[in-house]
Amino acid sequence: MKIINPSTIDQKEQVNKRFVNNKPFKHVVIDNFFTSEFCQKLLDDFPDFDKKLATNENGDVGGKAVHEHVSEISDAYKKLDELVKSEEFLKLVEGFTGIKNLQYDPHYFGGGTHNNLHGQDLDPHVDFTHHPLTGLHRRMNLIVYLNKEWDKSWGGNIELHKNPRLQPEEDEIISVEPLFNRAVIFETNDISWHGFPRINLPEDKKHLSRKSFALYYYTDSRQDEVKPHSTIYVERHLSNKIKVGEPLTEENLQEIKILLARRDQHLERLYGYITSLTEETIGLKYLLQQNESEFTAKLLEEAQETDNNERVIENTGRELLLQKRVKELEQSTSWKITRPLRKLVRLFK
Repeated sequence: MKIINPSTIDQKEQVNKRFVNNKPFKHVVIDNFFTSEFCQKLLDDFPDFDKKLATNENGDVGGKAVHEHVSEISDAYKKLDELVKSEEFLKLVEGFTGIKNLQYDPHYFGGGTHNNLHGQDLDPHVDFTHHPLTGLHRRMNLIVYLNKEWDKSWGGNIELHKNPRLQPEEDEIISVEPLFNRAVIFETNDISWHGFPRINLPEDKKHLSRKSFALYYYTDSRQDEVKPHSTIYVERHLSNKIKVGEPLTEENLQEIKILLARRDQHLERLYGYITSLTEETIGLKYLLQQNESEFTAKLLEEAQETDNNERVIENTGRELLLQKRVKELEQSTSWKITRPLRKLVRLFK
């Protein structure tokens, strides 16, 4: 079974031009990425929502399930795993992005199949810069969507931001619907802000979910200056429905409560992270002080021993020098040549 759509391969140069020139940061959208037959197989074998795989960063069960063990899902996903780590595919995505020496992540850390239910959203964020296990630099995201039924009014469209801290009218936002067999590829750095608004499915569509396959690539090093950081989120702004003079509806109140609760969760997690770093820093400072004290004590001890042994060193200095001269003499050519004569002299004596 063919996997990559031949037209995807043929348009490599055009894709690279779009990738380099697109705003608000380097990205490209490619429709019909896989062959229709293979993509349909991925959809048919897509794993059901599993609560055990839906624990979020706060330790709560959320509306997003992530299956990282891709090759264990089905034969189709095993073929997909074999493809995305192949030299041929690596060269293809390197051609798309211009990023050289890309490396596949066998751990699929944070990647694999993503299954998002009604009510789920993803705040704008930039991804972590280094793989937590290998330390490699994260350089590129490749996401393929598997939703045959989707309307942009349902939310869940991936949004690429210039800067989500700006007011929406000042921010530059590119919105892309998560349609079947559509790939979105973008560079990951400290300005690649992305996320998606809350999924709000109609009553007769709530059996659906937002399905995708996510793949991240890494390199040993990078030339652009990106300071190491974990995933950084920016909470969404209040919707434009909440205005001065407008009545506060139950829906508006719930939106405010959700945003405040999420902000509190982010702050709690960050405070916990800061606390752990502070503990580590204090521990390291203590170890450094201990090492410095031990090193200083050792130097003083050595200095004292040196002072006490100055006479010994002075007396043995001549002996060491004499031994050195003897060795030099024994290794000399003249000493070796006269060895038979010395033996003869000893014999006569």
